[in-house]
Amino acid sequence: MSLRPTPCCDVPAATAAIARAAFPHGSPYLRLRDHLGTIFTDAQFASLFALCGQPAACPWRLALVSLLQFAESLSDRRAADAVRSRIDWKYLLGLELTDPGFDASVLSEFRGRLVAGGLEEQLLNTLLVLCREHKLLSARGRQRTDSTHVLGAVRSLNRLACVTETMRAALNVLASAAPAWLRAHANPAWIERYGRRADNYDVPQGEAKRRAYAEQIGRDGHQLLAAIMAPGAPIWLREIPAIELLRQVWVQNFCLTDQAQTGEPEAGPFSETTPRVQWRTDHEGFPPSLLMAGSPYDPEVHYANKGTTTW
Repeated sequence: MSLRPTPCCDVPAATAAIARAAFPHGSPYLRLRDHLGTIFTDAQFASLFALCGQPAACPWRLALVSLLQFAESLSDRRAADAVRSRIDWKYLLGLELTDPGFDASVLSEFRGRLVAGGLEEQLLNTLLVLCREHKLLSARGRQRTDSTHVLGAVRSLNRLACVTETMRAALNVLASAAPAWLRAHANPAWIERYGRRADNYDVPQGEAKRRAYAEQIGRDGHQLLAAIMAPGAPIWLREIPAIELLRQVWVQNFCLTDQAQTGEPEAGPFSETTPRVQWRTDHEGFPPSLLMAGSPYDPEVHYANKGTTTW
């Protein structure tokens, strides 16, 4: 793809008028645009694109969206929806009210280009320079100059989406292959929890809440697997590829500890003496990237590592 530089122009008049009316007392994103401008320019990312070919989406806007996405813990799909629908985002990005935005896959492709071109730290460095110029950073203060924590959060969100969608995919397959069996063994709460794609749910804010959310999904998956492996269950259920992938993804992302399950368990095989389903972290360790499943719909997709970078 080739770069067609987009001028960092003023916010369209109609967008500005609607945004001011919607936020009469201002909002963080309106103030961010008013005080720091567009933050990035297309020229900063010129090395990532070819000299000819299909025009790429505006990179300075994609860089800004990536920051907003991280700040609000949004999936690619929800971030793309926010570009289309939110007035404060359109103001910050300098878009017309009628601008349709872009497909969610563009964000993933842009991050891949950043990593491949070695420019992933440029986002942070540009922000640091702007904050220093506007005296938003204390003199002689200590500031992070790496993006490890950002990459770590993205990896955590990707894993969370993967386990959620893997559980959803397994339930959908069982609903077609063994509907009567599933009705007899499914937890009623699963309809609300897995009725929609993982991208369409709000990710809980905060590490503790996000981990609790992940471990609830882990308990659901172990409950389903326990029912499938029970002596009275049809043997052929275990041979369904989606069920085998569910088992693999659960081993890779969860572990069982000797600590007893706390609180009131939901309907299922869990009791106060049941081992606790725990979300894996670096402390518990992960399998090699080559074996780490990244999508329930394409088992050949795996996470990759290069140094401290994971994608």
